[in-house]
Amino acid sequence: MGDLGVKIKVMKTKAVRIYGKKDLRLEEFELPEIEEDEILARVVSDSICMSSHKAALQGAEHKRVPDNINVNPTIIGHEFAGVILEVGKKWQHKFSAGQKFSIQPAMNHMGTLDAPGYSYRFIGGDATHVIIPDIVMEADSLLQYEGEAFYPASLSEPMSCIVGAFNASYHVPPGSYIHNMGIKEGGNMAILAGVGPMGLGAIDYALHQARKPGLVVVTDIDDTRLARAACLFPPEKSFKEEKIRIVYLNTSKISNPVEEMRQLTGGKGFDDVFIFAPIKQVVEQGDAILGFDGCLNFFAGPTNPQFKAEFNFYNVHYAFTHIVGTSGGNTDDMRESLKMMSEGKINPAVMITHIGGLDAVVETTLNLPQIPGGKKLIYTNISMPLVSLYNLEEKGKNDQFYKGLNEIVSKNDYIWNLEAEKYLLTNAKPI
Repeated sequence: MGDLGVKIKVMKTKAVRIYGKKDLRLEEFELPEIEEDEILARVVSDSICMSSHKAALQGAEHKRVPDNINVNPTIIGHEFAGVILEVGKKWQHKFSAGQKFSIQPAMNHMGTLDAPGYSYRFIGGDATHVIIPDIVMEADSLLQYEGEAFYPASLSEPMSCIVGAFNASYHVPPGSYIHNMGIKEGGNMAILAGVGPMGLGAIDYALHQARKPGLVVVTDIDDTRLARAACLFPPEKSFKEEKIRIVYLNTSKISNPVEEMRQLTGGKGFDDVFIFAPIKQVVEQGDAILGFDGCLNFFAGPTNPQFKAEFNFYNVHYAFTHIVGTSGGNTDDMRESLKMMSEGKINPAVMITHIGGLDAVVETTLNLPQIPGGKKLIYTNISMPLVSLYNLEEKGKNDQFYKGLNEIVSKNDYIWNLEAEKYLLTNAKPI
């Protein structure tokens, strides 16, 4: 790689590129020499998002993926962090070699839908090295990161989506036309299908942000996942420290979930409802528990462009219920995520259940919905199959590398951490 101060003429990268529907390929190729308005960087970590799975299924039909990927494939992965290696002249006043970075892929710059991880030939999270184009810096979407570990910077993107969703919710005082943005402070909140990785992030944010609800009801149909969420965010601790009542419900074991949830609010219903699974029954359940001026946020993006659910328009008219949808956060949301992480207010590592190397990306991305657990974190410069943190002990019986990694994560309740990341980057097989 050479000294960071020496101009690098030729750089090879290994990356996962998309050529069409379900056509992902791990390849090695040369990056061109950077232009004066570009930045060369080494990617360290990327968190695989369900949006990448959707892009892999849809190929060129995806709104962010170019039509000509069969000729000019693009690099996938958009939740990534790394280190800057070389800076073109235009941006040397703001960035320098050796700086750590995170990227907000939803640039929304001058109306474009183009985004790293979908639209570009030379930048995406599932690569060893990338060229960051001028548009990313112009959109103020290249963010300096000061933390020691890389995984929080990768997870700042999904956390920014959660922050954006909370900011997008709104309430209207009776008799006015003023939209008060954000969740209702001290109100009733429901997080439905809420113990997947993004749901866990939402619970964490709800409990520790500035504008707090008074009640949080979290539902799912999996006892194991609900138990893990209750272990990570115990109801007793949440009430003692944050004065927030949190209730976990397995709706598959309740004869009338809507009535049960409304009773928890004293019959008033919920001010803010977040939907974390694109399931018709869950959306309709969310609608049914809304209170007066209640806001339903449809967070989970469906793969089916014809996805529909019924909504009670009697309540829209007489109870002023309403619905919003958010897809990603903005740069300010990401900055808030990074700030709260650095202050120790939120810990996105609770989302992570699997780790792997660059050679695990293709299979993981294509089969993501079928792989149980939370976030799948990829370290792009190593070779390693996707491994559940809970399976490290078994793998460590015959492998010293996994044994050492298990010793680190097991003493931290199987939550990923800086020590584990350092061990992995030092001891794993390079790709």
